[in-house]
Amino acid sequence: MIRLVRGVVVARSRDALIVDIGGGAGGLGFKVMTPEPTAARFHDGATVLLHTYLQVREDALTLFGFESEDELQLFEMLITVSGVGPKMALSLLSTLSPDAFRLALANQEPALLARTPGVGKRTAEKIVLELKDKVKAPASGLEALAQLTAVDGEVIDALVALGYSVVEAQRAVQNLPKDAISVEDRLRLALSKFGG
Repeated sequence: MIRLVRGVVVARSRDALIVDIGGGAGGLGFKVMTPEPTAARFHDGATVLLHTYLQVREDALTLFGFESEDELQLFEMLITVSGVGPKMALSLLSTLSPDAFRLALANQEPALLARTPGVGKRTAEKIVLELKDKVKAPASGLEALAQLTAVDGEVIDALVALGYSVVEAQRAVQNLPKDAISVEDRLRLALSKFGG
């Protein structure tokens, strides 16, 4: 099984990197499916090291890659849940950081998971039920995710309704100052971040 891929990014898309592991002429390149924040972080020519999971199916071999072993372990834990495949697990890790995911499980908040495209309420509840005892809340979770309150849920929903992706909306909300506490103030600040 392929557990690590190290090489140079030669192309990328929203959720994948093409990594040349052969170093140029006559090299070998892998398409590695990654969480959206990972794909966005690396530009062509960047050197990457990805911890990988190889999905073997009758009709395809698909490689999934993560910047940390921690993300890979969460991915492998997610795909043990009945009804959660690699694509849904990748979508969850594209939407929520590992700490946000752990905090959602520890606090038994399936609504946070259900904001992920393709994850319904029942699936989110099943994920929380099956994984809550297997994952510990992050030590810095409350501090790092203080922004993910009920108010922020409303702001995220409003941004998504305006056409932004869940990932974009959550990133914008997580970077807002703590002193803005109303939905209107937080939404205005989030929109100003998108505007410029």
